[in-house]
Amino acid sequence: MAFVKNLFDKNFIEYASYVIRDRAIPDIEDGLKPVQRRIMHTLFEMDDGRFQKVATVVGRCMKYHPHGDASIGGALVVLANREYFIEKQGNFGNIYTGDSASAPRYIECRVNQIAKDFLYNPNVTQYVPSYDGRSKEPVVFRAKLPLVLLTAAEGIAVGMNTRILPYNIREVIDAEKKCLNGEPFKLNPDFPTGGLLDVSNYNDGTGKIVTRAKFDISDEKKIVITELPYPSTTESLISSIENAAKNGKIKISSIHDLTAKEVNIEIKLPRGVYAKDVVDSLYAYTDCEQSVSANMLVIKDNMPVQVTATEVIQFHAEQLKGILKDELEFERNALTDKLHQRTLERIFVEERIYKLIETQKTQAAVEKAVLDGFVPHKDELVREISGDDIEKLLSIPIRRISLYDMSKNKAEVTAINKRLREIAKLLKNLTGYAVSYLESLEEKIKAAKIDTKRKTTVKRFSAVDAREIAKRSIPLRYDDKGYLGTGVSGGSEIMKVSEFDKIICMRRNGMYTAMDVPAKVFIDKSAWFVSFADKEEIAKVLITVIFKDAKTGFASIKRTRITTWIMNRDYFIAPDGAEILHVDTRADFSFTLKYQKKARASVLEETFRAGDFEEKGLKTLGIRLSSRECEGIVVDGAPANGIPETIAIPLGDEKSE
Repeated sequence: MAFVKNLFDKNFIEYASYVIRDRAIPDIEDGLKPVQRRIMHTLFEMDDGRFQKVATVVGRCMKYHPHGDASIGGALVVLANREYFIEKQGNFGNIYTGDSASAPRYIECRVNQIAKDFLYNPNVTQYVPSYDGRSKEPVVFRAKLPLVLLTAAEGIAVGMNTRILPYNIREVIDAEKKCLNGEPFKLNPDFPTGGLLDVSNYNDGTGKIVTRAKFDISDEKKIVITELPYPSTTESLISSIENAAKNGKIKISSIHDLTAKEVNIEIKLPRGVYAKDVVDSLYAYTDCEQSVSANMLVIKDNMPVQVTATEVIQFHAEQLKGILKDELEFERNALTDKLHQRTLERIFVEERIYKLIETQKTQAAVEKAVLDGFVPHKDELVREISGDDIEKLLSIPIRRISLYDMSKNKAEVTAINKRLREIAKLLKNLTGYAVSYLESLEEKIKAAKIDTKRKTTVKRFSAVDAREIAKRSIPLRYDDKGYLGTGVSGGSEIMKVSEFDKIICMRRNGMYTAMDVPAKVFIDKSAWFVSFADKEEIAKVLITVIFKDAKTGFASIKRTRITTWIMNRDYFIAPDGAEILHVDTRADFSFTLKYQKKARASVLEETFRAGDFEEKGLKTLGIRLSSRECEGIVVDGAPANGIPETIAIPLGDEKSE
């Protein structure tokens, strides 16, 4: 058993690690999940400047990502709709309506040249064998932009999840430039569907936002939705509005989706209803207002880590300098090698060193002759001569030697030296170079006509609470069978309630219960009272209960207030076993007790005033009224049978709890 448990634990940990790192969570370095990274790698490999069928790209990508064509095709469409990575041709769906893309065989794509600039550089990228060992794929791309903020991501792994909201590329670049220059910056999400955004509780990417649709209410008899709240589509938004109308939450006459290139949902209102009266209800009862929780979880140093948008910018500012340094050093090394080769070629030809090998009989002698020929020119060399250098010199065709252009070589060497000096300067000021790179990237994005205008309006507003705007318009009925609720047919209407109200009712036996407004519940054939379960207001109501002991028959009075309760729990206002004679909510009234007839008993009734008795605590046993057996009670203002009609206690504040 221990072996099986250890095996299970080991396999589960490996599976969990795989799902977290290789499936669900994006890497902070390039902001991509593995499937997205493999799609981009495939597009870079296939890039010839022409559009490719998406089906072809998906097929080629499967040699890196063996999880089915559907997952690859879906991820490619999402990347293409972000505009920065992939140019698209054909129907890639509609972000407004939620319509899906056409089949992969009908649509085409190619890598965006901007993506090649900020994402692709194989010279400084680490590659590893693919899953079958036949190809190589990047561990991560050396991204020069914080793509984790641009792509947005959602993913559920084992025991954790990520939800990163999208940002505006121009604002991200500006924030990174400010970070490099040591200036303060702040970032807020920007959604492609527009809408209004409240970031009061966003907490830099680890809190939550409230999004709203944008309305045009210039015509008081209709509402036009012009921008969508994230993450809604026109289809989901219309569905939520129709459901709210069907359930009586809002009143509309009709709704039409006229969305094409821009969102246009037209809501017409019935007679007597105006736009300004419906707006709050749309926010409260439909998807026109949504609260979205964010959790910026990324893979960093091969581990899942929660970060903020500010930390992502700071990380990428340093990463950008590191990438540019690696690129410059790679270029410097390549130019140094080229300069070395051009210097060797010039000396080899100009000093006729190749003549020294004509009399040599062995390979070793030939190589020695070449080395000896360079000894007088040692100071001109960039570095020591290697065996590979000699092989390259010896492989120069005689035709090229005879036609060797010294002036061309000199011009090339001059250009190389000039560039090496530039690289040396750039390496000494990587921060300035990084800022200038971002500025040049902005110009390229502008030239590519990528829309960088902010679409979502940041605005502070309070979320509409459906409880606050709910109107008490639903009749609460009580019938002669003892049923209480909004779904009771017939009977008498006690009061108007809303669906969010809580009520408290007291039964004939003295039991009282606080509950949500019921559709239909049996309470008793004669309830004493029903009221809103507002603790502050109920506590203002003085309740008088007159009861008699079940064993002795002696009557008692108790004047008290109900100050606390737990929902859906039954409480008794009188002692256990007592028989309730009367319950009243008036401050003062008179009542007469009827006593049982007995020998020598001349007084058969006695009148009292409720106001003569002190108010006591809820748990007290009451004050005995008489030591004679009570037979009945007559209360001034109450029906002759002593049982009042069910009443609703009027409260000062008509708001639901």
